[in-house]
Amino acid sequence: MKTIYDIQQFLKKYGTIIYVGDRVADLELMEEELIELYNSQLIEDREFQNAIMLLRHEIQLEKEKNNKKTGE
Repeated sequence: MKTIYDIQQFLKKYGTIIYVGDRVADLELMEEELIELYNSQLIEDREFQNAIMLLRHEIQLEKEKNNKKTGE
């Protein structure tokens, strides 16, 4: 998985569609869902690690972008 879209498509295979309207919340929910799939041994270590790294990086970028908008 190389993009957030790839992760969304991957989660869709397991019947999970996440959209709450808040980008950071969406990303955090995707992370939680991936953790559940990993703990249930439904996804491989490498796949899980790549997806989590990608999500956490994107969450950090979004939070930085939000902080710049609010002037913090």
